[in-house]
Amino acid sequence: MPIPKRPTGKFRRAKARHLLFTSGPNKLSRGRLYKKHLDQSIALNSVEIVSPLWPKAFDGLRIGHVSDFHLGDLMPLERANHAIQLLANQEPDIVVCTGDVVDLHVDKALPLLESLVSINAPLGTMLVLGNHDELDCATTIGSMAINAGITLLRDASCCVRVNGEPFNISGIDWAKSSKRCNQKVERVCDSETHLLLSHNPKAFKQASRMNIPLTLSGHTHGGQMALRNKKGANLALSHRFSAGTYERGDSRLFVTVGVGAWFPLRVNCPAEVAILTVGST
Repeated sequence: MPIPKRPTGKFRRAKARHLLFTSGPNKLSRGRLYKKHLDQSIALNSVEIVSPLWPKAFDGLRIGHVSDFHLGDLMPLERANHAIQLLANQEPDIVVCTGDVVDLHVDKALPLLESLVSINAPLGTMLVLGNHDELDCATTIGSMAINAGITLLRDASCCVRVNGEPFNISGIDWAKSSKRCNQKVERVCDSETHLLLSHNPKAFKQASRMNIPLTLSGHTHGGQMALRNKKGANLALSHRFSAGTYERGDSRLFVTVGVGAWFPLRVNCPAEVAILTVGST
């Protein structure tokens, strides 16, 4: 397995942010900050999504969607496994993770990835990488995922069979800007793509132009702070698509607020695992 190459400039900056917003305040609070954060529950979010573009052969497909574990100080393995068990109890047809498996270091990610595979979803487990996965060593975490039995989609596509019909899934690597997201989607997807996985929800603009029925994303954490009963009104100010389900034409996007956190505070925006039931009508 490749040896992680560190520290890069991005890694050092991320570690400084972690010290400023997470480990430093926790130390000042004598551990109370972490304890309060880890005492918060993880919600199961059941969502029905309908798109006229969704093939009838796939009606009722149940997708287990997780994202943004940020394995590290704010997400010990035990808590990650609890979230995965919540999803396993729903017996999804397929499991997808839309990135940021780790917060900083990749070296302890393998048990989490193996737990995702242990759900034993009939159509498999799919993963795209997020920006935090790239801080330490994207190659290492990618190798871990493959060794665990996950289908890793790095600007790539795959096909599984659903009711005897081809179900085409594409996934793109992390891209920060809308322009780069658009370029990746255009290069990786085609008219036969049914499901797009992208850590950054900005990919949805191009996905909708290409009439891709469903895009799944994370990254925003729903701002981690939102108005009561208004998940979309949150601190993810740079994202038009930040939490929940969106429509553009007949295409649909679901953005999960994620399992983990990058700073230890969530207000009106509980961590979640999502079970999506998708249909054409």
